[in-house]
This record gives sequence, structure tokens and C-alpha cells, in this order.
Amino acid sequence: MADPQEVLSRRVQSALGAAFGPEFADTDPVIRPSQFADYQANAALALAKRLGRKPREVSAAIMEHLDVSDVCRDVEVSGPGFINLTLREDWIADQTRQLLDDPRVGVPVQERLNIPLDYSAPNVAKEMHVGHLRTTVVGDSLARTLEFLGHNVIRQNHIGDWGTPFGMLIEHLLEVGEESAEADLLTTDPNAFYQAARTKFDSAGEDPGDFAARARRRVVALQGGDEETLRLWRKLVGLSRVYFNKVYAKLGVTLDDEALAGESSYNAMLADVCEELEAKGIAEVSDGALCVFLDGFTGREDKPVPLIIRKSDGGYGYATTDLATVRYRVDDLKADRILYVVGAPQAMHFKMVWATARKAGWLPEGVETTHVQIGNVLGSDGKILRTRSGAPVRLMALLGEAIERAAAVVAQNRPDLDAESQAEIAYKVGIGAVKYADLSVSHDTEYVFDFDRMLALTGNTGPYLQYAQARIRSIFRKGGVDPQRIDGRISVSEGAERELALKLLGFGAVVAQVGDLLQPHRLSTYLFELAQSLTAFYEHCPVLTAGTDAERESRLALVSVALRVLVQGLDLLGVESPEHM
Repeated sequence: MADPQEVLSRRVQSALGAAFGPEFADTDPVIRPSQFADYQANAALALAKRLGRKPREVSAAIMEHLDVSDVCRDVEVSGPGFINLTLREDWIADQTRQLLDDPRVGVPVQERLNIPLDYSAPNVAKEMHVGHLRTTVVGDSLARTLEFLGHNVIRQNHIGDWGTPFGMLIEHLLEVGEESAEADLLTTDPNAFYQAARTKFDSAGEDPGDFAARARRRVVALQGGDEETLRLWRKLVGLSRVYFNKVYAKLGVTLDDEALAGESSYNAMLADVCEELEAKGIAEVSDGALCVFLDGFTGREDKPVPLIIRKSDGGYGYATTDLATVRYRVDDLKADRILYVVGAPQAMHFKMVWATARKAGWLPEGVETTHVQIGNVLGSDGKILRTRSGAPVRLMALLGEAIERAAAVVAQNRPDLDAESQAEIAYKVGIGAVKYADLSVSHDTEYVFDFDRMLALTGNTGPYLQYAQARIRSIFRKGGVDPQRIDGRISVSEGAERELALKLLGFGAVVAQVGDLLQPHRLSTYLFELAQSLTAFYEHCPVLTAGTDAERESRLALVSVALRVLVQGLDLLGVESPEHM
């Protein structure tokens, strides 16, 4: 099976080489969907000036060498020099029939790359909030997609598990007791544990025996490798890990303990990073701090902006850790492509880190680094989504509310189902709605969080797509047919059949594009358009009550392919496909 646009691109490129010489054989044929045909080749307009000929003359020359008779039933030049291409129905049907036998439903396997993928990154002893939703959901969809395309994705959950706050957290843990109910808050309400420690720290006096003084000494002991302090630190991290895993399980993402690669992982490398940058003359001491000054990075009044590698007090910051992370991912993980799914405000930081790493020779030119910038989640007031008290919205509470709201909808629409079945659907619909709302917009833009819109069964929503695949399943149940055993011949004599088949043939190219461009919303848009094509198909083409047996078998085969594409596509987004809706 083949993507029509790809097939036509190759054929037109071949004609370009034959018509104008081998140097034109790699020219972009500019194949685009057309309202006047299935596709349009617009290369003539771009080539006319280069060739010194009129666009229609260029098109005529291309047509003389264009061999698409096995693919197209109509080819004509229109307007100023467009080549309109209308596909043959038997070619469309044959290519769609091949999808039925393809376990990958047309998705290519790309050349395998090692891709460390940095996403989620919550902080130990702090609750995950709505700001972590997008980095986690977008990152997980990219991980699923890149793996399906054949790449070795190395998940890297760069959690905040090191630094100054751990002094007060460890001291608070000692005061409340390691086995106390307060300590259990780290797995149920991490913010409460953190705030209790912070309150003690902020209200403490200057006495050496006071909490704040003990906390500061504990930081020194932690950084110095004191074994008892490290044991307590490991306890904190372990309890928080239990909490993280609860969130990831509820959200249905593919992160686990093996993906944990927190700031502490790189602690032993930080001194070497500083020494090597200083030895190479890349870093210099400025106002007591070790800094890197890079060309092109300036602030107010064109003053150079420093990347601080070591603070004036001898401590290390995010830049040091991120530089060590780059070295590790290149040297140890053998990265070909490193992806960071992180908030948009970090853009300048990453540019400076990567520029420093390249200057130091730690980031070879052949290794691609990409910041997949994440925009904010907004409330109905157009501001960053927060609770009425102004606090960030807790992620677990948000997910719980999504499931509750979905349960109310399911109970109303499907009173015939037992409580267990209703609960299962409510979970899949509620979580799917939240994830899809995030993935249906470009990752670097903001969007307004709106439960009513997210849970709607119409429009570009998760429930609409889940319903689209559930409706196909109901057709097979009603007909007493197993969709896995469909083996009919496909024909596309009706316009709605033809449109649905063409849409199905584009799935593989869209998934490849998501992996190349790192834009999951392209897959969301495709699946929504596919669901719309299915709706039009049902209106014009009855399946189980088709006029003839051959027509029935053909349409069952078409919707069987559509079911597999929808389920596979939703899975790449991390959205589950319920049997019933």
C-alpha cells in the first residue's frame, strides 16, 4: 500500500528529470490536495523562472514524460500551469485493501535512531500540578509515536531530586518520624509535607539549634555524601516515586522507575564540567561566579547574558546539570537526536546550554537537539489555570474530576450497562478527554481548559473519536462479524467510499510527519477528519443493509481498516479505545 501523495511525488519527480535533465530530478514537485481533482502538481510555477519558460509550457513538458496511467484516470493542465491529478478508483481500492493485511496499517519503519526523550520532570516532595500535564502527555505521545516508527526511545524523567530544599525536607522527616502519618503525606499529599517543612524553616530563629540552621547543615552533609543523610534522602525520593507512579498510572502514560534520571544522577559530573570549560577557555570567573559568555546572547543595553556554571558560593545550578546531561546522553546513551519536552520559557536557557556544549565539543554537529516547547494551560479567564485560592491546580484532583464528570455522562447515556462497565468507560473517556484536548492543539500554544468542551461527543474531542471507533465495533457486533476476520474485496464506486479510502491511505504519512516534526496535533487533526469521513460514509453507504453481498463485504472491509487506524492512532496519542460508548 502507498500514500497517494508520495506515489505522485515520485512519478512527477521522475518526469521532471526526464524533461529537464537529471539536475531537476530532486526538485520538489509540490503535490497538494486540490478542490478540482484529488491532487495538484504545482512544480511548473516554481520552475518557470528558473527555466526561462512559461508555466504552461513547463507543465506540457512534464506531461510528455509523466507516467501515471496505472495510478490516475485523469491528468490535465489547468489555470496558469497546475497539473490536476485524479486517481483511479481501482488503484485506490487495491491500495486500501492492502491496508487490511498490514499490521502497521501503512505506517513506515524509519531508520533506527537513539532518541533520549526528556519529559514530565516533576519535583520530589511536591505535588504534580496542571503545568506538568502537557509535558507529560505530549512527551508520552512522542515516545509512543517514535517507537512505533522504529526508533529506540530512551525515556528520561529529569525529576528535581537534588539541591537546597532537601535540607529542610530531611530535617522535617526526622522530626515527624520516618514511619509517621505525616511521612505518608509524601505519597498522598506531597504539598502538605513540603509546606509544613517550609513553614518551620521560615519561622525558625538564628539559634544554631533551630530548624533552619539544622536544615542548612543537612544540605552540606547531603552534598558531602554523608551516608545517613543520603539514606534519608533516598527515603524521600522513594516515597515521592510512589506518588509519581500513582499519577502516571491514572494518566495512562508509559513512564516508570527505569525512566527516572533526576538531577542527582549527574552530581558527580558537575565539578568536571566546570574544570573542563575553564581549562578550554570557554568559562571565566565574573563577580565570583564561573560563567560562559556566548556571542549573540545579550540582554538589556546589549549587555552579554551569562550562563552561570558555578555560583559565587561554589554551588551548581540548572545550567551545570543540563550540560552534564548533554554529555551523558551523547557519550553514554549514544544519542542521535535529543528531545526536551519542556515549558516555552526555558527556550533561551536551552539555546545557551547547547551552544556551550557544542563549543566544548560535547555535542557533535551530527546530534540534533530540539526543545519541544510547551505552552500554558489557561482558565476561562484567559490566565494560567489556578484554583480560586490562586494555587496551581493539582493534577490528581483534575484527573479525578474528569472521571467524575465522564461518569455522569455515561450514566445518563448508558443506563443499560452495569456499574463496573460504566466505571471503566468513564475512566477511559475522562482521561482520554483531558489528554486529547491537550494533544489536539499545537504544543507550543496556549489553550483554555474547559471540561464541557472536552467531554462533548461532537466536535474535535477525545470522546467523539472514541465514539467513532466504538460505533464501528457495534456494527460488527450487530452483524455477528469478527473485524479481525474480514477478508473482502474493496470497491469505491460511491463518493463517500472513495473519500474514506483516500483518508485511510494517508495515515502512514501523517504518523511519519508527527515523528519528524514532533507535532502530535497533526495526528489529532487527521483522526478527527477521518471520523468526519466516516460520518459522511454512514449517511450515504449503509453497511449491514448494503444492496448486494459484495457491497456489504466491501464496506465491512473499509470500516475494519478504519477501526484499526482509529485504534492505532488513538493509542499513539495515549488515548484508550473503549469497546462501548
